[in-house]
Amino acid sequence: MKRTLLMMGLCSVALGPVFAHEGHDHGDEKPSFVVPGNQAQRLPDGTVFVPKSAQRGMAVLTRRVALESLPKSLELPGRVIMDPHLGGRVQAMIPGRIEPAGAHGLPAAGSKVKKGDVLAWVVPASGAIERANQAALLAELKASLGLAEKRLNRLRELADTVPKKDIDAAESEVASLKGRLGAVGGGLSGREALVAPVGGVLAASNAMVGQVVEPKELIFEVIDPDSLHIEATAFDPIPLDQIASATVAVGDQAVPLSYVGAPRRLREQALPLIFENHAAGAGLTLPLGQPVKVQVRLKSTVQGLPVPASALTRNTANQVVVWVKTAPERFTARVVRSEPLDGVRVLVTGGLQAGERVVVQGASLLAQIR
Repeated sequence: MKRTLLMMGLCSVALGPVFAHEGHDHGDEKPSFVVPGNQAQRLPDGTVFVPKSAQRGMAVLTRRVALESLPKSLELPGRVIMDPHLGGRVQAMIPGRIEPAGAHGLPAAGSKVKKGDVLAWVVPASGAIERANQAALLAELKASLGLAEKRLNRLRELADTVPKKDIDAAESEVASLKGRLGAVGGGLSGREALVAPVGGVLAASNAMVGQVVEPKELIFEVIDPDSLHIEATAFDPIPLDQIASATVAVGDQAVPLSYVGAPRRLREQALPLIFENHAAGAGLTLPLGQPVKVQVRLKSTVQGLPVPASALTRNTANQVVVWVKTAPERFTARVVRSEPLDGVRVLVTGGLQAGERVVVQGASLLAQIR
């Protein structure tokens, strides 16, 4: 009997803490905060928990944003074109067959050439040349060259009073006439010389040994490696007098552009705008014909928070969001309004406050956490 009473007492002592006292049912009470584990996860309130170790693995970087007043920008589609002043094309003037100009063969695209270099020869087919017409053209070119040389000598004598650009233009005219004269003279002697009209880099080479070409066929294109020209297209009316400058994104850099001007005639219901950049190697950053997005800066300003374009992502509702760091291991998505800035950055005009820490690297990885 004593042993039975002793066992009942021990059981009551062991089971005592399991039952709560009256009015406090601990079995039905839910915890107010659940501590996440060591894995990145999306919490029920929509925020994302990312441990420090996971942040380092995803290379997440944040930056505190500040309110700035920056020029208003417009994003226009564009393409890279040849500088008409410093670039040139080499075309055949007679029908014939392509032959190399030297022992090294035909120059390849990307090769450096000098003004006046013979790039290739066009050997005419038998009976394909009208000798009389070419002789008349040769006489006309000789007369034009004589007048151009006289004008150049006169301008050089008046160098103190004549602008230098006029002298340069006269020198270019003389060089061009000499090149054409040599080409026509070569045709009369049995072949035509394809001469580089300017110095630079071969952007295109459409020649092969033995290739048969026709008159006006494009053989070579030469560009200036230090000149970049871009033609943007404006489908909507824009204030041309308000254009200050422009930029184009090349990788992670924004290349500045200067506004040259715009013609006063629409082309395919759009107005072309010409921009340029003259710097060492500027013409080699983008190939001819490359489609680009030009960020045109206006003289008017707008206030906002500049952030890298990589900070913008989209949520499941296809809204543009940025990720804000609200705690050392917590991130919140904010729906924002943004405008283009310079191709590398965007200007946030709503949905974000100055002083908040925005994820500028790794935002797309945070958006994938479920």
